[in-house]
Amino acid sequence: MTHIQQVHDVVARTLWGEARGEGIAGQIAVAWVIRNRVHDANRRSWWGEGYIGVCHKPWQFSCWNPDDPNYPCVSGARPIAQAQWAQALMVAEQVIAGGTADPTDGATHYHALRMPRPPAWAAGATCTLVLGGHAFFRDVP
Repeated sequence: MTHIQQVHDVVARTLWGEARGEGIAGQIAVAWVIRNRVHDANRRSWWGEGYIGVCHKPWQFSCWNPDDPNYPCVSGARPIAQAQWAQALMVAEQVIAGGTADPTDGATHYHALRMPRPPAWAAGATCTLVLGGHAFFRDVP
């Protein structure tokens, strides 16, 4: 697998684990959060280096936490349904290539709306988009 194939694979697995139930628009929004972190020169070392580093940064995308129920699939221990995989991979490739506009207006964070209360970091941040089951934010303190 080439490096760009590895990048597409890891981002697609992250999209599957974080937003497979959100449809293409929701997956695009999550992919843009990843892309915005990759290109955030002010905090690049904090987010991790490159797409793989950003996706694998501990405790940032819950699907990569070993205790998350999605982890067996995103880690490759269990297969992902072909149709869901094809969609996540297509979104990953499009967003990484810059083939779609950023619907999040520069968001670097999001959280699931089903959480009992928003994370503490959301209090001082700018909400840029509410889409499906997620709220997206930028300017997080």
